[in-house]
Amino acid sequence: MDMKKLAGDKAAEYVKDGMVLGLGTGSTAYHMVNAVGELVKNGMKLKAIPTSKATEAQAKELGIPLLTIDEVDHIDLAIDGVDEIDPQFNAIKGGGGALYREKVVATLADQVMWIMDESKLVDKIGAFHLPVEIAQYGSKQAMKQMEDYGFHPVLRVKDGKTFVTDNGNYIADLHLGAGFDIDDVYGKLTGMLGVLEHGLFLNMCKRIIVGCSSGEVKVIENSGK
Repeated sequence: MDMKKLAGDKAAEYVKDGMVLGLGTGSTAYHMVNAVGELVKNGMKLKAIPTSKATEAQAKELGIPLLTIDEVDHIDLAIDGVDEIDPQFNAIKGGGGALYREKVVATLADQVMWIMDESKLVDKIGAFHLPVEIAQYGSKQAMKQMEDYGFHPVLRVKDGKTFVTDNGNYIADLHLGAGFDIDDVYGKLTGMLGVLEHGLFLNMCKRIIVGCSSGEVKVIENSGK
């Protein structure tokens, strides 16, 4: 049972003709992009904005018409995965390293939908590391500042090299632990020199779609949005 595919396929049911769509990044979003490709193949007219070079390459291969972020002033629907989400719809994103573009797209969207498998539902976020995108220039100083705050930053490494985002920056993964003070961390990171963006996506989504091991797909609406 591929829970991620269940969620990705269900999300495509919310895509309507004529929409400008934000396409997320990651293993669950991958299935959603494939499903959107099928809609386009079957004649649906839509345009999409990818949140990473990987998603852009996938969408091009599927024939999904793409726009750049500078060509739009709004997005009808953004669909993306999460790494963790709590009952208040506070999410951690950025495990794939695309958090800045994902946040730009989500902020522009009339509706935001997070898709996931059931393991991403948690009582309190923070067991998953919190990704923070930092400039290469001054990265040592930014890391020290986060260390001094007790955020336990670890510079992300991939294939033996320091990971570099599509924007040319580094990622610091903060090991905060479940139940950290969200407002405190949000405030300190938002004002910190060298930080481009962080992976706290707080109460941004209209609904979540959860693929379950039972084969069921749960759609949970956010009544506060």
